[in-house]
Amino acid sequence: MYIDNENFEKWMATLSKKLTEIGQDLKSLINTDTVLDENEKLLDNQDLAFLLKASFRTLQRYRATGKLPYFKIGRKTYYKAIDIRAFVRENADSQTYKQFEKANQFTNQP
Repeated sequence: MYIDNENFEKWMATLSKKLTEIGQDLKSLINTDTVLDENEKLLDNQDLAFLLKASFRTLQRYRATGKLPYFKIGRKTYYKAIDIRAFVRENADSQTYKQFEKANQFTNQP
């Protein structure tokens, strides 16, 4: 197969453009810590299950009953930290909430 110089240069320019776009996308993904402030921190199912010491099924039950706000990106479920604080505040007794707050350093209440 023979590629003449003109076609090769076009192909290389297209490849270079695509690699630049991919590089910019990667940079934006790497800098996601600065996108959200502390109250908008996101936790996924595994993080929240560990934090609340609850099973995935329990979290699913809370979502289904509307007790715990969530959203999905693709097939992955996410929760906002501010919603988790409100959920724990509403559903735990005051002593349990204080222990939770202290253990998870949720001292900057909105």
